[in-house]
Amino acid sequence: MPDTPEVRKGQSPGPMAREDFRARFLRRFYDPAFRGEDAAIARLEAIAWDAYCEGRKAPITEKAGPGHADPQYDLSVEWRDARDRIEAAQRRQRDPATPSRVLLIVGATRNDGTCPGEISKSWRLAQIVRAELEAGGIAPDVLDLSRLASEYQRIIHPCKGCVSTAMPLCHWPCSCYPNHALGQSNDWMNEIYERWAAAHGVVIVTPTYWYQSTSSLKLMIDRLVCADGGNPDPTSTSGKDPAKAKALEMQGWPYPKHLAGRVYGLVVHGDVAGIEGQRRALADWLDWMGLIAAGASGRLDRYIGYYEPYATSHQALDRDEGVQEETRNVGRAMCRAVDALRAGRLAVPDEGLESPRQK
Repeated sequence: MPDTPEVRKGQSPGPMAREDFRARFLRRFYDPAFRGEDAAIARLEAIAWDAYCEGRKAPITEKAGPGHADPQYDLSVEWRDARDRIEAAQRRQRDPATPSRVLLIVGATRNDGTCPGEISKSWRLAQIVRAELEAGGIAPDVLDLSRLASEYQRIIHPCKGCVSTAMPLCHWPCSCYPNHALGQSNDWMNEIYERWAAAHGVVIVTPTYWYQSTSSLKLMIDRLVCADGGNPDPTSTSGKDPAKAKALEMQGWPYPKHLAGRVYGLVVHGDVAGIEGQRRALADWLDWMGLIAAGASGRLDRYIGYYEPYATSHQALDRDEGVQEETRNVGRAMCRAVDALRAGRLAVPDEGLESPRQK
């Protein structure tokens, strides 16, 4: 018999001091243009401090109602709205009358609307894939993660690692955000979950930063852990009660794969090193999530301008007609795979096999 799990404590530094809270709150109003509203800002800071002290993570709730483990639980209205939109997207995705749809993710953080002052090669490569999808009758949904760096308050907050305490503590969709008591709002992920749920396929086009995925892409990847085994009913754990979540997992947890069955493609590029490792890591992750590779031509890793200056990297892409054509093949492979998937012709050799090691 496994040991009875216990909740370990002692890492958190505890609540902030009032002066530290005030100083951090006021940094958003550093611009001298705000000085005429200092009195109003002080009043807002007092309200924010009260929300922090009281822990008002979800200040607007309603009773969960029928269909939940605890119908009387005060469920976040924002979470319920996100859940409802994701379920509606799943229904559209399963409806054979709806158009085929591929989520085309641009993983670069560079764009010409912020400090770099120039578009990314990933964006250009994504447009090649987009053209092939459209030519194949598939609607592309372009998710440009560089918007995290170029838009006001466009944020993906980091994963808090609830799954490592117990899988049922990780809710589908994620219920860690927004957390209004901590000022953790404007989280982009609820929209991104909905877009994944609506898609029949996913293509990730990304550069390699320091041998790995970009920070923008990794933020999204980590927050998608709730799609792989996540708990669709936060009332079963009374929100974030770790002891209840541990007990629930020990009773036997099914680890539902909420996004399984979609097809995927990859375009990973770099200029010096690391592309193969990143391509393998992304493919392993998507395989684990239950997605289906669109064949060997649907997974590409290539160097563009190998050891050439950064300043001429776009010219290097202009010259590299081979990588452009290989990128077109990723789009073509996705068209074939999505068409086969929706027609029931996509054979998955291990479909229906259950792993003896559920997780």
